[in-house]
Parts: sequence; structure tokens; C-alpha cells
Amino acid sequence: MVRSAGSVGGMGEPTFRTIIEPFRIHSVEPLRMTTGQQRQAALSEAGYNLFKVHARDVLIDLLTDSGTGAMSRDQWAAIQHGDESYAGSPSYYVFRDAVRELFPFEHVIPTHQGRAAERILFSVLAEPGKVVPNNTHFDTTRANVEYSGAQAVDLLIAEGRDPQADHPFKGNMDTEALDALLRARGDDVPVVFMTITNNSGGGQPVSLANLHEVRAVCDAHGKKLFLDACRFAENAWFIHEREPGQADRDVPDIVREMASLADGMTMSAKKDPMGNIGGWLAMDDDELARDCRNLLILTEGFPTYGGLAGRDLEALAQGLREVVDHDYLKYRIRSTEYLGEALRRAGLPVLTPIGGHAVYVDARALLPQIPPLEYPGQALAVALYEAGGVRSCEIGTVMFGRQPEGSEVAAALDLVRLAIPRRTYTQSHIDYVIEVCEHVARGAGELTGYRIVDEPGALRHFTATFEPLR
Repeated sequence: MVRSAGSVGGMGEPTFRTIIEPFRIHSVEPLRMTTGQQRQAALSEAGYNLFKVHARDVLIDLLTDSGTGAMSRDQWAAIQHGDESYAGSPSYYVFRDAVRELFPFEHVIPTHQGRAAERILFSVLAEPGKVVPNNTHFDTTRANVEYSGAQAVDLLIAEGRDPQADHPFKGNMDTEALDALLRARGDDVPVVFMTITNNSGGGQPVSLANLHEVRAVCDAHGKKLFLDACRFAENAWFIHEREPGQADRDVPDIVREMASLADGMTMSAKKDPMGNIGGWLAMDDDELARDCRNLLILTEGFPTYGGLAGRDLEALAQGLREVVDHDYLKYRIRSTEYLGEALRRAGLPVLTPIGGHAVYVDARALLPQIPPLEYPGQALAVALYEAGGVRSCEIGTVMFGRQPEGSEVAAALDLVRLAIPRRTYTQSHIDYVIEVCEHVARGAGELTGYRIVDEPGALRHFTATFEPLR
């Protein structure tokens, strides 16, 4: 047993090295073991696109943390309260009140997932000639902005573009750049967005101070500020841990201050709200809410269910209560750090500081022999699956390289994201992932790039077909 100094005889609180999950396992799901030959066959059949590999052929699935977490005992119990009335279901009001407890917006509009909320909002606000600034747009957000004909502009601080920069809030927006954009093209900007945490930039948090600064710039130019808030609790925990003056505050109180600085939000409830499906759009503007509800009815469903079953709404309401628990958040962030720190010790270049929901490996740095337009992130992700059945996600030139007019450029970074589902894997699973990464890193110099054989016009990373460049 390891004790901290002064812990003997009741003098002080003992501290221990082991990361303990703040829950017990109630039921188990078997994992299917595969051979290298079977994984090679699965890759070939999927056109070397990990999104197209059958889940039964994946041992440890770190493709995304979206909708892949384990629901709690109390969430499963809440499902039994689900009321499936078409209009005015009691489950909607349970859900609405749980959202307002943290995000006290007047209008709470449920959707089947976050990209539906984005589609509705940008269908109403954006059009050709408009510009939507963000710290960094994620893939579906950018695609929904561009589908409307508007331009998505990223205004991340310089430290956020440097994988090795030591900055506690690398998700912050460059407020001088935002002010300059609004001075130059203010009439073309229908809304300013902030993504918390900044997924495309490595799961990096945004500080309260930066949110206040962005709010001040928006106020000076008369612009709405919306949050893409799907990892709001992780962002609030980083504020609690890293921002001066915040350590004694409860996470729900920090979340409410974050919400108070915005005019509305989009949410994928498949992340921090602990759902397997769901999302919402929320705002204070009555007229905007009316227009969004009209489009919701056309494409999603009635405003009190929005494409979800009543049981889903009940489960999300319970998940919102669980995600702001300090013991859970401490475990969540520390277990992600555990993976990132182990990979750093093994010599893999990872984006630092370690983010909240995932560890991001700098594939461009690990595989300097592969040019960006030959997709080093894709090469690394494929190698991790082939070596040990670990599925990850390329966040780089495959995802962001194709431009709206059809040209292709290298993304700012070529990363591989190891996204950790909530309450799903144990420490031994993560230790196995570490071994697989170490194995692939030892042979990194032998890996070659890929070319795209076939791709759709948008969001190509989901369905494109690849072949290796031998």
C-alpha cells in the first residue's frame, strides 16, 4: 500500500497511484478476438476505411466517444419512465428541466443527434456569402455550414495549432482575429461559435476568461454567441483544475457561467450527456426558436420529442445529472491522461497537454516519410487496427483536406484520435492499447501512405475507399 506523507495515524488523506473506476461492472459484453489474417481481410473488404470495418471485428473500439459509452443503472431505470406520447410527453419536460438546470435557455429543442441541431440552425441562419467563425469547426459542423453555402472560418489561438505547445487552454479563440473579422465582414456573420472542448484541436479546453473575452467582442459588434457544447463537463473540469480562482467551485456552477455567456447552443447528447443517441438546440431568441421548430417539425418530429423516444429523453436527463459528478470527471480525465502519458514515455509524439476525451497522436511527426497528401494519419490508424484490432480515427488531411471548390490541401495537422468511450473500458484494456501503439511505433519507418480510390462530395472520411501505396 502506498501512503502519502503524513497519512499514518489519520494525519492527512492517503493518495494512491491506481486509477480506480468510480463504479462497478453490472453486466458484461463479450469481445471477439481476431487474428492478424482476419484483420487484414477485414481491412481489404472495407477499402481500408475503418468506419466501414464491422464492429464485431474490432477488439478495442476508440473510433469515437460519441454514443459509445455505457449507460448507468439509473439511466436504464429512467428508461422505464419513458412516455411515448406524440405531443406533450412528460418525458420531454423531465429532459427540458434537466437541460435548463445547467443551460438555462428559454427554448430547448430536442433532436436525434448533434448534427441535426447544426443542420437546423445553419439552415435558418446561414446562406451563400455568410461567414461563421469558430475556434475550430468539427467535421459535421463545418459540413453543415458549407452545405448552406456559407464559409466556415477557424480562429484558434496560435498555441492551439502547435501540437507540443504548453498552454492550459489551447482551445481558446483568437479574439483579436475575431474582432478583425467582424470589423471587416460583420454584416456577413450571423453567429459566432465556440466548440468546447475543441475536438479537432485535440480535445483542448476553452477558459472562462476567453469565453468572457469572446462575449465582449460579440457584444461590441452585436453578434450572437453559440456553444457547440457536447463536451461541456470535461471543459468545466479543466477550468476547475487549471484556471486561477476556479478550484473551489462546483462543476455545475462553472457550466452555468459558461452558459450565461452564450445566446444558445447545439449539443450532441451522445458525448457528455451520456446518451447512446440524442441532441438538442437551445436559445433565448423567440423568433429564431420559432423558425427552428418549424424546420424541426418538417425534418425531425414534434417539438416535444424531436426524433427521440420518450425513454431516450429520460435517459439523457439522468445522464446530465451524472456527468457533472466530480468523482466521475476526475476519473474520466485522469484515465485519458494515463494513456497519453504512457504513449509519451514510449516515444510517440502526442498532442499536449492531454485532452479530455481522447489522446491524439501526431501521425505527421511519427511518419515523416509519408507526405500529408498520402495521408499519414490514415496509415497509422490502419496499422493500429491491423496490429491489434484497435480502431481509431484519422483527424487530418482525409477529414479536412478536400476544399468546398474541389481542390485538396494538407490539413494543419495529421492526427490519429484514440477516443475513449465513457465508462466502457478498464485499465487493462488501455494497457493493451498502449502495447499495440508501442508495437506499431517500433515499425513506423516501414509504413507507407494511401490514396483515395473513391470518395463522396462531402464528409469523405466516413465512406471513402482507399488503397495502400506500395
